[in-house]
Amino acid sequence: MPGDAPVVYVVDDDAAARAAIQSLLHSVGLRAETFGSAQEFLACRREDAPACLVLDVRLPGVSGLDFQRDLAARKVAIPIIFITGHGDIPMSVEAMKAGAIEFLTKPFRGQVLLDAIHKAIERDRAARHEQSKTAELRQRVATLTPREREVMQLVISGLLNKQIAAEMRTSERTVKIHRGQVMRKMQAGSLPDLVRMAGTLGIPSRKY
Repeated sequence: MPGDAPVVYVVDDDAAARAAIQSLLHSVGLRAETFGSAQEFLACRREDAPACLVLDVRLPGVSGLDFQRDLAARKVAIPIIFITGHGDIPMSVEAMKAGAIEFLTKPFRGQVLLDAIHKAIERDRAARHEQSKTAELRQRVATLTPREREVMQLVISGLLNKQIAAEMRTSERTVKIHRGQVMRKMQAGSLPDLVRMAGTLGIPSRKY
């Protein structure tokens, strides 16, 4: 499928290091795009595909750790693998606490980097899959009428049709019709399915 082949972005101001990592990635069939600065990476058009970022800690202008924070502020969700020739424990702890996949100190074995990259790509692929499922659920919810949305919220709160009818001041038959429409439009096979969908979307149940 287009956009399904992963890509590894490499940001390092050392041209030789970029070339070495790119050669390593190509040797195992991974696509790589390299950049000499954080600004170059931000300016590029990134593909809609599973990806990760191999990021040098020490960069001209902005440090790798600062760039990690900048990406988070920009809502750019991409797994990061830090590489550095001058790392220390506090620096690595800060990076990992902020969500980095790995913090590698040069020189490191190529296989160690590859293992971290495969882990990062799989994490990104899983995150993208979850985002896709959530987007699809949002599209389903958008097809519900305001009345059906109200019924859905009452259903996931554990109320019976009779109780929902009393709450909405309507007939039980009408509730059954709305409930059936909710289940059909949400493509929910059971009440637990509907509850899980609501949880994914952050739709709260009511307290009774």
